[in-house]
Amino acid sequence: MNHSIIKVLLVDDSAVIRGLMTQAINLDAKVKVVGSAMHGQTALTWLQKNQADVVVLDVEMPVMDGITCLKQLRQLYPELPVIMASSLTRAGAEITLQALDLGAAGCIPKPVATNATAAIEQVARDLLPLIKALVTQHDTDKSDYSRFPATAAQRPAKTPMVMVVGASTGGPNALKAMLTALPEKFSIPILIAQHMPPLFTRTLAEHIERETKRPTSEARDGALIERGHIYIAPGDFHMVIDKHNDRMIIRLNQDEPEHFCRPSVNPLYASAAKWYGSSVLAVMLTGMGDDGIEGAESISERKGYIIAQDEQSSVVWGMPGAIAKAGLASQVLPLRNIAPELARLCSL
Repeated sequence: MNHSIIKVLLVDDSAVIRGLMTQAINLDAKVKVVGSAMHGQTALTWLQKNQADVVVLDVEMPVMDGITCLKQLRQLYPELPVIMASSLTRAGAEITLQALDLGAAGCIPKPVATNATAAIEQVARDLLPLIKALVTQHDTDKSDYSRFPATAAQRPAKTPMVMVVGASTGGPNALKAMLTALPEKFSIPILIAQHMPPLFTRTLAEHIERETKRPTSEARDGALIERGHIYIAPGDFHMVIDKHNDRMIIRLNQDEPEHFCRPSVNPLYASAAKWYGSSVLAVMLTGMGDDGIEGAESISERKGYIIAQDEQSSVVWGMPGAIAKAGLASQVLPLRNIAPELARLCSL
């Protein structure tokens, strides 16, 4: 189905937030708010008589909260993408990750700007590309990834010494699926750049550690990169690899965003290529946009090995699709096949 106008249902108990989001969404002529609701029950009632292409759902509401509503939406309308809007708090991060586990397609932070104009700009920047990416992905026939060129290497040029991972929309669930499927003996360090705001990345690290039983942390500046450990780039910081006294360490910085993202996958990939060369094992998971493409070029130039998630299993095939279409991927694989292949490449 081709949408001339993408129809959005807004669900939030704050009239102010609904107003700001409506103004932001309606800035794009191809997207329109067609309904609004104060809580989950009203939203479900609205959907009985009306249609939407995307639901933007607040987490905390009276009568019926976002999690309860999401569960019913997934049961009644399993193909309807739902984006969670959450406050930038530890509690908000915890509930949002729960919502992603339950099938929410993505999440955005609720506007925190001190004036209406800045708030509208924030919502337009965070929400509009996500809405359009999700609807486009849902409406497009999935590509046969085998038609995209792949590098000839069937195995890494050298034994992998580090794994670097990029992810965005749909990433938290994809990361958990991949990491929990790795064998216990998989011990090379894993560094992850997941597009998420501050506080959310710390909560993500806690969830991954709990589910994988591997030491996992939000990365700290100057920390030694240790085997068997997983490091998550903190929200609003780029994470790069550096060398100090013959040991590989993590450096964090707040350089300008790349591809509108901080953390960005690009600096992580590029620094891995610089210090590890052909011993880099890179994975690009689901996500919108093309962050990481330049870093992937650096890894490819130094004979590193790159796996991109396929379109069929991606929530949005932006970042992995860009790498596949550029011919930078050594392999393009369904999510379920990535962990076994990583184990094979590391001879486990």
